[in-house]
Order: sequence, then structure tokens, then C-alpha cells
Amino acid sequence: MSTLPAINPNLLDTATPPIPEAQGWARAYDGAAGPLIDLSQAVPGYPPHAELLERLSRNAGAAASASYGPIEGDTVLRQAYAAHVSSLYGGEVDWQTVSITTGCNQAFFVAALAVAKAGDSILLPSPWYFNHKMTLDMLGIEARALSCPPENGFVPDVESAAELIDPTTRAILLVTPNNPTGAVYPPETIEAFARLCRERGLFLILDETYRDFVAGRPHGLIASGEFANTLIYLYSFSKSYCIPGHRLGALIAAPAVAAEVGKVLDTLQICAPRAAQAPVAWAIEGLTAWREANRLEIDRRAASFRAAFEGINGWRIDAMGAYFAFLHHPFHGHTAASVVKDLVEKAGVLCLPGPYFGPGLEGHMRVAFANAGVEQLQALRERFQRFGG
Repeated sequence: MSTLPAINPNLLDTATPPIPEAQGWARAYDGAAGPLIDLSQAVPGYPPHAELLERLSRNAGAAASASYGPIEGDTVLRQAYAAHVSSLYGGEVDWQTVSITTGCNQAFFVAALAVAKAGDSILLPSPWYFNHKMTLDMLGIEARALSCPPENGFVPDVESAAELIDPTTRAILLVTPNNPTGAVYPPETIEAFARLCRERGLFLILDETYRDFVAGRPHGLIASGEFANTLIYLYSFSKSYCIPGHRLGALIAAPAVAAEVGKVLDTLQICAPRAAQAPVAWAIEGLTAWREANRLEIDRRAASFRAAFEGINGWRIDAMGAYFAFLHHPFHGHTAASVVKDLVEKAGVLCLPGPYFGPGLEGHMRVAFANAGVEQLQALRERFQRFGG
């Protein structure tokens, strides 16, 4: 029998995607506490708008959707998204600096590859979104942990970041509203990081996948125009438009960076999936009221989740916002994975263990509360009380 040829060691050293493991634990649940409440993966808890579905169906059957499109995305979506961002942030975004990607995970992969090479480093907020860490690991880029301490609401500190920068550092990543913690970074924090990056010759990669679930303008970076050469701005259409299966994301960067992004996109995807691009371009303005109603619904779910844990002995919400809460459990000396497995087997509630998102998090679990309706979230109180503390 021949031996297996060598596999890329960077890939071998990259962690396995963790969500399937956790979802496998749910198969042991016997239904005794009621229907499974799955709060593991962030999935829109309501369907796409009926008009968007109709347009998606019609466009999927069009011959043009089956052909190649522009590398950077269809002009109609790039223009619509640039106009939307310009309006939301009070600045001017040239649509030619917009690239449409196959989801926001790919947008980050492309951004990392565009600004760093193997042996370089990028500062990654810790706790981190595991796909960000996996991306850097497989590219041979050091994911340098930028601590976001719970006593600071899991918000990173710019002075701590400055101490981590060395000649290998190429960028700082910020994720706000944050996955996994739910922390929403104050505008002044985001702007302080932008100034640090400009002063030190670094890129600020800003992932705002969940920005539509927070009211108001998140920051003034785009309005000021001062950071156009150092800001790389990432977004996902999956959650706000309830279309994760269509895989659409966006990246905005300075023209010089956008040109290099185009090279990466040409080798990864040639073009983003086309069937959803024109329908989403319509939906950006056409479904404004619907998206705002959904934001208010997520606010109601957040309030229900918070109320469910008031007065439950030992359980504590350490951070919360947009789609997520970072929940501290009371079982000292037990691993987070063992607590999560017991919770789903005995109470029918599935979350994700804290260590999926970095070291030192055995006392925590991530809860994607936006997945569930208000009635399900209200049922959590009885289930957690029975589970104990």
C-alpha cells in the first residue's frame, strides 16, 4: 500500500469546524423537556420576505444568472450597496470600490490574503469567531490574540492593541456587533482603532455582519473620509435578508486594495453567485421597513432572553447584543463542553462551548438567541431552573 503524500501542515494544524460536533450532541436528546431549542449556529429565525423570494425564484430561472458575471460582482448590486452605505454612514462610497463575495467568510479570507502573507500577523479579537482563526491558521498568518476582557464587556482596548504590534503586523480585525460575545463596540473605540492603524501603517479590517440589528450609525469612519486608504469594510447579506444559502457578502476597500482583491476573487470564485444579486439590489431599498421590523423583533427576543435569566442562581449574561449572548455557567470545575452536552441532553437546549472561540473560556457558552421566537426564549427559564446551577 502506498503512503499518503504530505498534506499542507498549515491545514493539518487548523481546527476542525466545531458546529457539527455540537449539533451531533443534540441527537442524544429524548425530547422529555419539550422540543429542542437550537441556539448554536446563527440562523435567521424567520423566512425571507415573500417578494424577495419571488424575485429570487424568477431570477434563478433566467439564462443570464447561469452565465459568468463580473469578477467583482454585478454592477446593479455594487451600486445599490455603495449608495446604501453612503446614506447610512453619511459619507461617499464609490461603487467601484465594492466587491461582492461568496459570503462574509470569503470576504475575510480575501481581505487577509490581500494584506498579509505567511509569517505576517493580524490582531484578532479574543474571544474570536472560529472561522477567522481558521482562515489565518491555514494561510500561515499568525492570529495574534487581542484580549477582550469580560470586565470590559468584551470590548478591546486600543492601548493593549498598540503593545501587540510589531514589524510583522499587517492589520487589526474588529468584529462589531461581535460574534461570539454580542458586544457592540462604542464608536469612539472603533475610531481610536482606526487612528492607531493609520498612525502605524496598518489596515483596519472591520466586520459588521450584524450591524443591521443595532439602531443608529455605528461609527464615523466613512463619513470622515480620513481612513479610506486603511479601512477594509466587510458585510454579509445573509442575516439581514435571511438568505444564508445564497452566499452573498461584500467588501469595500481603497482602489489599490480592491485591485488586488480582484485577483484573489478571480482564483476563488470567478464571480459571486448571480441569482440573488439583482433581487438583493432591489431589497436594499425595497425592504427597508421590513428590515427595521426585524430589528425590533430581534430586540424583543433579546429582552425575552434577558428576562429568562433574571434571578436564576449562578447563571450570568456577561455580554449581549445583535444576535448573540455570552453566558457564564455556574458549574465550576466542569468543562464548557460537558456542560453544553448535559444541557442539551437533559434540557433540550443547544448552545456552543466557550472554548470553540478561544482559550480561557471554559466558564462560558455562546447563545445565538436570535434563532428562537419569544415563546421559545421564555421557555428557557424553566428549562435552566430544572437543569440547575
